[in-house]
Amino acid sequence: MTSTVPAPDTRTAEGSALQAVLLDMDGTLVDTEGFWWDVEVEIFAGLGHALDDSWRHVVVGGPMSRSAGFLIEATGADIALPELTVLLNQGFEDRIDRALPLMPGATRLLAELAAHDIPTALVSASHRRIIDRVLTSLGPQYFALTVAGDEVGRTKPHPDPYLFAAAGLGVDPARCAVVEDTSTGVASAEAAGCHVVAVPSVVPIAPAARRTVVTSLEEVDLAFLRGLMTEMR
Repeated sequence: MTSTVPAPDTRTAEGSALQAVLLDMDGTLVDTEGFWWDVEVEIFAGLGHALDDSWRHVVVGGPMSRSAGFLIEATGADIALPELTVLLNQGFEDRIDRALPLMPGATRLLAELAAHDIPTALVSASHRRIIDRVLTSLGPQYFALTVAGDEVGRTKPHPDPYLFAAAGLGVDPARCAVVEDTSTGVASAEAAGCHVVAVPSVVPIAPAARRTVVTSLEEVDLAFLRGLMTEMR
Protein backbone atom coordinates (compact mmCIF):
# COMPACT_ATOMS: atom_id res chain seq x y z
CA MET A 1 0.00 0.00 0.00
CA THR A 2 1.28 3.46 -0.87
CA SER A 3 1.17 5.84 2.03
CA THR A 4 -0.36 9.29 1.75
CA VAL A 5 2.30 10.64 4.12
CA PRO A 6 4.08 13.40 2.19
CA ALA A 7 7.62 12.69 1.02
CA PRO A 8 10.31 15.13 2.14
CA ASP A 9 11.75 15.74 -1.35
CA THR A 10 10.69 19.17 -2.60
CA ARG A 11 13.47 19.82 -5.13
CA THR A 12 12.76 22.13 -8.02
CA ALA A 13 14.25 21.56 -11.48
CA GLU A 14 16.95 24.13 -12.20
CA GLY A 15 16.05 26.70 -14.79
CA SER A 16 12.34 25.92 -14.64
CA ALA A 17 9.32 27.28 -12.83
CA LEU A 18 7.99 23.73 -12.66
CA GLN A 19 8.02 22.43 -9.08
CA ALA A 20 5.91 19.28 -9.34
CA VAL A 21 3.66 17.24 -11.62
CA LEU A 22 0.30 16.02 -10.33
CA LEU A 23 -1.51 13.34 -12.33
CA ASP A 24 -5.01 11.95 -12.40
CA MET A 25 -5.35 8.15 -12.68
CA ASP A 26 -8.45 6.79 -14.47
CA GLY A 27 -8.47 7.79 -18.11
CA THR A 28 -5.20 9.71 -17.74
CA LEU A 29 -2.58 7.10 -16.82
CA VAL A 30 -4.69 3.95 -17.09
CA ASP A 31 -7.33 3.26 -19.73
CA THR A 32 -10.11 2.49 -17.25
CA GLU A 33 -12.86 5.09 -17.72
CA GLY A 34 -14.70 2.54 -19.87
CA PHE A 35 -14.34 -0.07 -17.10
CA TRP A 36 -16.35 2.06 -14.69
CA TRP A 37 -19.19 2.53 -17.18
CA ASP A 38 -19.25 -1.19 -18.03
CA VAL A 39 -19.53 -2.04 -14.33
CA GLU A 40 -22.33 0.49 -13.84
CA VAL A 41 -24.24 -0.89 -16.83
CA GLU A 42 -23.84 -4.46 -15.56
CA ILE A 43 -24.93 -3.70 -12.00
CA PHE A 44 -28.00 -1.73 -13.01
CA ALA A 45 -28.97 -4.39 -15.56
CA GLY A 46 -29.00 -6.83 -12.65
CA LEU A 47 -31.34 -4.44 -10.85
CA GLY A 48 -33.63 -4.34 -13.87
CA HIS A 49 -32.60 -0.97 -15.27
CA ALA A 50 -30.92 0.01 -18.53
CA LEU A 51 -28.57 3.00 -18.43
CA ASP A 52 -28.90 5.69 -21.08
CA ASP A 53 -25.55 6.04 -22.88
CA SER A 54 -25.82 9.84 -22.61
CA TRP A 55 -25.48 9.52 -18.84
CA ARG A 56 -21.89 8.40 -19.30
CA HIS A 57 -20.92 12.04 -19.87
CA VAL A 58 -22.55 12.95 -16.56
CA VAL A 59 -20.82 10.35 -14.40
CA VAL A 60 -17.34 10.33 -15.95
CA GLY A 61 -14.51 11.70 -13.84
CA GLY A 62 -16.51 12.54 -10.75
CA PRO A 63 -16.49 11.15 -7.22
CA MET A 64 -18.24 7.81 -6.83
CA SER A 65 -20.83 9.24 -4.45
CA ARG A 66 -21.94 11.74 -7.10
CA SER A 67 -21.93 9.26 -9.99
CA ALA A 68 -23.67 6.50 -8.06
CA GLY A 69 -26.19 8.91 -6.56
CA PHE A 70 -27.05 10.28 -9.98
CA LEU A 71 -27.64 6.79 -11.41
CA ILE A 72 -29.85 5.76 -8.49
CA GLU A 73 -31.95 8.88 -8.90
CA ALA A 74 -32.08 8.66 -12.70
CA THR A 75 -33.17 5.01 -12.74
CA GLY A 76 -35.17 4.84 -9.52
CA ALA A 77 -33.26 1.65 -8.65
CA ASP A 78 -33.99 0.11 -5.27
CA ILE A 79 -30.47 0.16 -3.86
CA ALA A 80 -28.77 2.24 -1.18
CA LEU A 81 -25.74 4.35 -2.02
CA PRO A 82 -23.34 2.47 0.35
CA GLU A 83 -24.38 -0.89 -1.14
CA LEU A 84 -23.95 0.38 -4.69
CA THR A 85 -20.51 1.79 -3.85
CA VAL A 86 -19.34 -1.62 -2.64
CA LEU A 87 -20.66 -3.31 -5.79
CA LEU A 88 -18.98 -0.73 -8.03
CA ASN A 89 -15.59 -1.11 -6.35
CA GLN A 90 -15.81 -4.89 -6.45
CA GLY A 91 -16.81 -4.94 -10.09
CA PHE A 92 -14.00 -2.57 -11.03
CA GLU A 93 -11.43 -4.59 -9.10
CA ASP A 94 -12.52 -7.73 -10.94
CA ARG A 95 -11.87 -6.03 -14.25
CA ILE A 96 -8.46 -4.59 -13.45
CA ASP A 97 -7.40 -7.96 -12.03
CA ARG A 98 -8.02 -9.41 -15.50
CA ALA A 99 -6.40 -6.57 -17.46
CA LEU A 100 -5.14 -3.07 -16.77
CA PRO A 101 -4.20 -1.23 -19.96
CA LEU A 102 -1.97 1.79 -19.51
CA MET A 103 -2.51 4.90 -21.59
CA PRO A 104 0.04 5.36 -24.39
CA GLY A 105 2.96 7.40 -23.09
CA ALA A 106 2.17 6.91 -19.39
CA THR A 107 5.14 4.72 -18.46
CA ARG A 108 7.55 6.82 -20.50
CA LEU A 109 6.38 10.07 -18.87
CA LEU A 110 6.54 8.69 -15.33
CA ALA A 111 10.02 7.27 -15.91
CA GLU A 112 11.24 10.59 -17.31
CA LEU A 113 9.90 12.56 -14.36
CA ALA A 114 11.53 10.11 -11.93
CA ALA A 115 14.85 10.24 -13.78
CA HIS A 116 14.93 14.03 -13.39
CA ASP A 117 13.81 13.99 -9.74
CA ILE A 118 10.58 15.88 -10.42
CA PRO A 119 8.24 15.46 -7.42
CA THR A 120 5.17 13.63 -8.67
CA ALA A 121 1.80 12.87 -7.06
CA LEU A 122 -1.15 10.71 -8.10
CA VAL A 123 -4.43 12.53 -7.41
CA SER A 124 -7.57 10.48 -8.01
CA ALA A 125 -11.27 10.53 -7.14
CA SER A 126 -11.10 6.73 -6.89
CA HIS A 127 -11.04 5.14 -3.45
CA ARG A 128 -7.84 4.03 -1.73
CA ARG A 129 -8.57 0.33 -2.30
CA ILE A 130 -8.71 0.97 -6.06
CA ILE A 131 -5.63 3.17 -6.18
CA ASP A 132 -3.50 0.60 -4.39
CA ARG A 133 -4.60 -2.12 -6.83
CA VAL A 134 -3.74 0.06 -9.81
CA LEU A 135 -0.38 1.10 -8.36
CA THR A 136 0.89 -2.47 -8.43
CA SER A 137 0.82 -2.25 -12.24
CA LEU A 138 1.47 1.45 -12.67
CA GLY A 139 4.48 1.54 -10.34
CA PRO A 140 4.27 2.98 -6.81
CA GLN A 141 7.93 4.03 -7.03
CA TYR A 142 6.98 6.82 -9.40
CA PHE A 143 4.92 8.74 -6.85
CA ALA A 144 6.08 10.63 -3.77
CA LEU A 145 2.46 11.03 -2.73
CA THR A 146 -0.93 9.59 -3.62
CA VAL A 147 -4.31 11.14 -2.82
CA ALA A 148 -7.53 9.08 -2.90
CA GLY A 149 -11.06 10.42 -3.22
CA ASP A 150 -12.16 8.89 0.08
CA GLU A 151 -9.30 10.52 1.97
CA VAL A 152 -10.19 14.18 1.47
CA GLY A 153 -13.19 16.06 2.82
CA ARG A 154 -14.23 17.18 -0.66
CA THR A 155 -12.96 15.47 -3.76
CA LYS A 156 -13.01 16.66 -7.39
CA PRO A 157 -14.33 19.05 -8.71
CA HIS A 158 -13.38 20.84 -5.49
CA PRO A 159 -9.75 22.05 -5.26
CA ASP A 160 -9.02 20.12 -2.06
CA PRO A 161 -7.26 17.08 -3.60
CA TYR A 162 -4.79 19.18 -5.56
CA LEU A 163 -4.23 21.63 -2.72
CA PHE A 164 -3.54 18.65 -0.43
CA ALA A 165 -1.08 17.17 -2.93
CA ALA A 166 0.80 20.45 -3.40
CA ALA A 167 1.00 21.00 0.35
CA GLY A 168 2.19 17.45 0.87
CA LEU A 169 4.99 17.92 -1.64
CA GLY A 170 5.84 21.33 -0.19
CA VAL A 171 5.29 23.18 -3.48
CA ASP A 172 3.27 26.12 -4.77
CA PRO A 173 0.09 25.00 -6.62
CA ALA A 174 0.68 27.77 -9.16
CA ARG A 175 3.96 26.08 -10.08
CA CYS A 176 2.44 22.63 -10.49
CA ALA A 177 1.46 21.06 -13.79
CA VAL A 178 -1.62 18.85 -13.57
CA VAL A 179 -2.50 16.21 -16.16
CA GLU A 180 -6.23 15.41 -16.32
CA ASP A 181 -8.72 13.80 -18.72
CA THR A 182 -12.13 15.07 -17.56
CA SER A 183 -13.79 18.43 -17.04
CA THR A 184 -14.38 17.52 -13.38
CA GLY A 185 -10.68 16.96 -12.80
CA VAL A 186 -9.75 20.06 -14.78
CA ALA A 187 -12.13 22.16 -12.65
CA SER A 188 -10.51 20.79 -9.49
CA ALA A 189 -6.98 21.56 -10.62
CA GLU A 190 -7.81 25.02 -11.92
CA ALA A 191 -9.66 25.90 -8.72
CA ALA A 192 -6.45 24.98 -6.89
CA GLY A 193 -4.50 27.41 -9.08
CA CYS A 194 -2.55 24.83 -11.08
CA HIS A 195 -1.71 24.86 -14.78
CA VAL A 196 -3.59 22.04 -16.49
CA VAL A 197 -2.73 19.77 -19.37
CA ALA A 198 -5.99 18.17 -20.50
CA VAL A 199 -5.97 14.89 -22.40
CA PRO A 200 -9.72 14.33 -22.97
CA SER A 201 -10.84 10.70 -22.67
CA VAL A 202 -14.65 10.68 -23.05
CA VAL A 203 -15.92 14.26 -23.22
CA PRO A 204 -14.17 17.03 -25.22
CA ILE A 205 -12.41 19.76 -23.25
CA ALA A 206 -11.78 23.22 -24.71
CA PRO A 207 -8.51 25.16 -24.24
CA ALA A 208 -8.58 28.06 -21.80
CA ALA A 209 -6.31 30.28 -19.75
CA ARG A 210 -3.81 28.14 -17.82
CA ARG A 211 -5.13 25.10 -19.71
CA THR A 212 -3.49 23.32 -22.62
CA VAL A 213 -5.34 20.55 -24.46
CA VAL A 214 -3.52 17.71 -26.22
CA THR A 215 -4.83 14.62 -27.97
CA SER A 216 -2.55 12.06 -26.32
CA LEU A 217 -0.23 11.66 -23.35
CA GLU A 218 2.45 10.85 -25.92
CA GLU A 219 2.60 14.59 -26.64
CA VAL A 220 3.56 15.32 -23.03
CA ASP A 221 7.13 15.13 -21.76
CA LEU A 222 9.25 17.05 -19.27
CA ALA A 223 10.39 19.63 -21.82
CA PHE A 224 6.75 20.26 -22.76
CA LEU A 225 5.72 20.74 -19.12
CA ARG A 226 8.66 23.02 -18.37
CA GLY A 227 7.86 25.03 -21.47
CA LEU A 228 4.31 25.63 -20.32
CA MET A 229 5.46 26.91 -16.97
CA THR A 230 8.15 29.10 -18.53
CA GLU A 231 5.57 30.68 -20.84
CA MET A 232 3.45 31.52 -17.80
CA ARG A 233 6.32 33.42 -16.28
